[in-house]
Parts: sequence; C-alpha cells; structure tokens
Amino acid sequence: MESLPMTYFGTLCRAVAFAGVLFSTGAATAPAFAAPADVALLHSYIGEWRGRGVLIGANRETVVCRLSLSKGNADKVNYSGKCTLAGTQLSINGTIAYIEASKRYEAAMTTNATFTGTAVGQKRGTGLVFNLREREEDEEGKDITITAQIHLSVNEIDVSFSAVYVENGDSLRAEVPFTR
Repeated sequence: MESLPMTYFGTLCRAVAFAGVLFSTGAATAPAFAAPADVALLHSYIGEWRGRGVLIGANRETVVCRLSLSKGNADKVNYSGKCTLAGTQLSINGTIAYIEASKRYEAAMTTNATFTGTAVGQKRGTGLVFNLREREEDEEGKDITITAQIHLSVNEIDVSFSAVYVENGDSLRAEVPFTR
C-alpha cells in the first residue's frame, strides 16, 4: 500500500479519537437514574489512565494516550483525554452513564477532529464493553467503515479499532491497552 493521503489521516484521527475514548464520553440527554451497582461500576474507572499502542497502516506509528476520568453530575463519569499519533494531538471529552430507562450504558463524545458520536455499552462479566460500527465519508467523499471495541475492566482498558476504505480496502488498525 502506498503512502496514505492527508484525507485518510484526517479520517484516521477521527477513528482514533472515537475509539480511544468512546467509553468515557458524554451520555445522551436522558436522565441517568442508575442502580447502585451500575453507578459503582462506572465509578470504578475514575482515575488517571495511560495507554501506548501501535497503529498499523501504510506505516507503523506509535500511539500514546492519557485519559483522566472523574465523577460527574447525576452519577455520570466525565473524561478528558489526549492521544499523540504521528505528530498530531487528538483531544477527547465527554461522559458515560447508565440510562435506567433504556437499561443500558451510553457514551457520547466530542473531539478536536470534528467527530461527535454516541455508543451503547453492555456489562460483560465484571466490566463494560462498547462496540461501534460506523460508515462515514472522508473529506473527498470516499466511504470508510470504522469499527471499534472498548473493553473496560478494573485495572485495564483495551481499545481496538480499524478504518477501512470500502472502495480499495486500504486500512488502518490499532490496539491500545491502558493501565492506571
């Protein structure tokens, strides 16, 4: 695969930003009246997290991230994060919450890479898993499929994602484990 165009890098930045903090982003506007166990699970992720992984595409790039999770309003958890990738810094902010009315965890986010989104999470074992599959267009109108999974456990957060151009199959993929 040849060197990637700048628009592909922009799409990658949005994908990394979405995947990297999908779990820690702002919940939908519905009130979050969660059961005590759901609130306790969310609060168990509060703290400082660091991640380091590899992005594989036309080249291998190191991804380095910091993430701070803190108590928010109405039993939510707020976050603020930054990732450095190929000399570019991505900022991500938001909140996660358990939405009792829909019996699920929800996360929505904003980034400096012009991406906003909402994802649904499920309790798996003693942790949470958020899955995403989106299809977007880049700045040139080319279709891209973005998939991401974020798995939160007591002492680790694992983020994996991929971005694939539908037309030609060019892709990027990354895995970034976070620890406290």
